[in-house]
Amino acid sequence: MSPFAVCVYCASSDAVAPSNLALAEQVGREIGRRGWTLVSGGGRRSMMGAVAKGARAGGGRTVGVIPRSMVQREWADHDSDELLVTDTMRDRKSMMDAHADAFLALPGGIGTLEELFEVWSSGVLALHLKPIVLLDPEGHYTGLLTWLRGLVDGGFARPEALDRVAVTADVTAALDACKL
Repeated sequence: MSPFAVCVYCASSDAVAPSNLALAEQVGREIGRRGWTLVSGGGRRSMMGAVAKGARAGGGRTVGVIPRSMVQREWADHDSDELLVTDTMRDRKSMMDAHADAFLALPGGIGTLEELFEVWSSGVLALHLKPIVLLDPEGHYTGLLTWLRGLVDGGFARPEALDRVAVTADVTAALDACKL
């Protein structure tokens, strides 16, 4: 049986605060310590690179999934145990989804949100039953979560949709929620 695999979504921007890089590295180390496989976007920069380095340092296996155009820009994490190159971003997300048993979103930007919302909406539609977890120790997503509760209040989403994502500020609790 393959080890449990968690797909981590996070920032690839070099402008993030050092605390976010430390968080990503901590998450990666804990994934490795648990003997899990990290599935990531295959980048070597910023939080994406930090989570992969942390996972390898913790003894975990890393699977990076990256579009060919990003490899050509020299963004790829060639230290990945397995680096899967796709033709498009859509192919990338599909391959990441297929390799994952759970999804964990760390602080990130538009790309992170897009990935999170896609797996979230497909989970709400019961197209998969995989856990979805949002790790937010510094309140990065506070405004978004307030807005999402407003969608429920306005009748645009059912309360069960919000229940489909576990939200926590604690690394251990986030990874524990991946296995529920």
